[in-house]
Amino acid sequence: MTARETLSSKEPMMSENRLVAETSPYLLQHKDNPVHWWPWGPEAFAEARASGKPVLLSVGYAACHWCHVMAHESFEDPLVAGVMNALFVNIKVDREERPDVDQIYMAALHQLGEQGGWPLTMFLDADGAPFWGGTYFPRTARYGRPGFTDVLQQVSQVYQESPDKIRQNRDAILARLEAAARPEGQAAIGLPELDRAAVQIAALFDRTHGGLRGAPKFPQCGLLELMWRAGGRGVDTTLRPTAAFTLNRMCEGGIYDHLGGGFARYSVDEAWLVPHFEKMLYDNAQLLELLALASVETGDPLFLQRARETVGWLAREMTTPDGAFSASLDADSDGHEGRFYVWTAREVEAVLGAEDAAYFGRFYDVTAEGNWEGAVILNRTAVGDVDAADEVRLAPMRAALLAEREKRVRPGLDDKVLADWNGLMIAALARAGSLLGEPGWIAQADRAFAAVARLMVRDGRLGHAYRDGKLVFPGLATDLAAMARAGIALHEATGDRAPLDAAEGFLDALERHHADPASGAYFLTADDADALVVRPLATMDEAQPNYHGVAAEALVRLSALTGRDDLRARADRILTALSGVAAKTALAHGALLNAIDARLILAEVAVVGAAAERFAAEAQRIPFLDRVLIRAGDAADLPAGSLARAQLDAAPPTGAAFVCRDGRCSLPLTAPELLAAAFARSTGTA
Repeated sequence: MTARETLSSKEPMMSENRLVAETSPYLLQHKDNPVHWWPWGPEAFAEARASGKPVLLSVGYAACHWCHVMAHESFEDPLVAGVMNALFVNIKVDREERPDVDQIYMAALHQLGEQGGWPLTMFLDADGAPFWGGTYFPRTARYGRPGFTDVLQQVSQVYQESPDKIRQNRDAILARLEAAARPEGQAAIGLPELDRAAVQIAALFDRTHGGLRGAPKFPQCGLLELMWRAGGRGVDTTLRPTAAFTLNRMCEGGIYDHLGGGFARYSVDEAWLVPHFEKMLYDNAQLLELLALASVETGDPLFLQRARETVGWLAREMTTPDGAFSASLDADSDGHEGRFYVWTAREVEAVLGAEDAAYFGRFYDVTAEGNWEGAVILNRTAVGDVDAADEVRLAPMRAALLAEREKRVRPGLDDKVLADWNGLMIAALARAGSLLGEPGWIAQADRAFAAVARLMVRDGRLGHAYRDGKLVFPGLATDLAAMARAGIALHEATGDRAPLDAAEGFLDALERHHADPASGAYFLTADDADALVVRPLATMDEAQPNYHGVAAEALVRLSALTGRDDLRARADRILTALSGVAAKTALAHGALLNAIDARLILAEVAVVGAAAERFAAEAQRIPFLDRVLIRAGDAADLPAGSLARAQLDAAPPTGAAFVCRDGRCSLPLTAPELLAAAFARSTGTA
């Protein structure tokens, strides 16, 4: 029995809610519901077979506002719960703990022609096959949606009285799911195609507010990176400014927490004003990398400030006692969405006094009438650039308001540790810390990597989620790819060999347990994980970059760092296999396109000799998208296949650096200050 299947030895009676034995904060939010919830596992489906009832699957996560709404309206209501208990075997799933389960049934909902979202409400047969579903259902009919109890009764009736109809729905959905898990077709994608995709995507961006046009607005970090990469090649001089403008609008908008740091998951409006107030680790990881790149490219102090504030939030509110990072902060507190974060003009004046409140209000949109439901979401969207003198005066005011805010009822913290989300943040801290000269960020990354390795690796295999001594095991392709990326980034930042060795192990495990011989891609779940109704294989980005893109870039970097040509060949296999789907829908495949870009343009910067660390410090000032840093004390330390190895005879004993690209290397650079210019020449931008 795997840890995914483990239940507490304190087995509840049949009539009890079984979530009391779980450790997921989201599941524990529902442990006192009158619904007879089961956790996901074979026991629940055995009960469905024995009882002849269909399964009601409810998927959500701890920070989800509408999940809370449906819980309060329906799952806490004894009458609704009575209908659920009488007609269904009810399973509750934390989508963050079991993204494999969520991915299958969210894809099934899409096959039904429905728009996805959480809470996800799916109806399954006793074998786990989906036959119908939706998202949020109100207790009674409204918002153009049927009432939940009416839905329950109608679905149960059809299930019992029309099995042929259920079977027809089920078989059609499963056939489409299985077809979707078989990516087909290839396309030739080179730098011209990547540049063209970036230009086409940029044309879809909102010139007034940034981001893709319309609402709601999500950060879309993969697309911003794609534009940033292409913009560096000079094919369109508006690409990087367009991406930087979007970052600026997010940094000044209400989606950013101007007092505590960190970004909310998305904005419900087109101007980034009204956030969906939950804060997720993965968004802030991806944004931290972009802020670092934009800070160096533009010199705008706003980006550096937001990066520092976000890392401060991470250290203050999101770091577990073990040194790893928590998953999310809730949208709700004290029973209301956003209550922790919003203000009234009177509250601001009570903290700052009349004169300072008036000054503060001019910058942060504080008015008596408010800008959202009679309250104020702090934002600086309308004021333009804030000069240094104003920032000096505003900083203690923000600190005073933050101190006052800390007295409020806090949003719930989901403190489970997710290997994939931690991997994204560890890599971001290591990369941004190196580029911006922030050694403290690299130290945070190092502690978190060590914590994940200590808590979540069992018998050489990585788990997915850890909390309160319980490990969800085995891990997913997302975990192995992201933690490999993290280990590589840490090695480049520090020169420490241990995280690089761990990354190599993670990528070898990915190949051993997840590879699909038929397609050349990777299944999300391991070959020895719990059996699911289909084995998921995804190529599209969600809020996180797709694991194929993350893995492919990691394989390319690791090949350069270790000299293992088989790793580069593996990356080529993945990128070739998925090139067709990436070319057809570039908007949904930013991570894959970025990995192809890295495969084509990544340069090796090799630093050797006694002065290697001085050269390494200079190399780290080159943006991380464009280079992989190889350290070597002497020739023996360079990978056997390294392009720089053949040039070592020309290097002086004191040390040198080489920039290698497209099968050739620069002459040895004997002074660190020569490195930046040599790198620019290698790209053709000098």
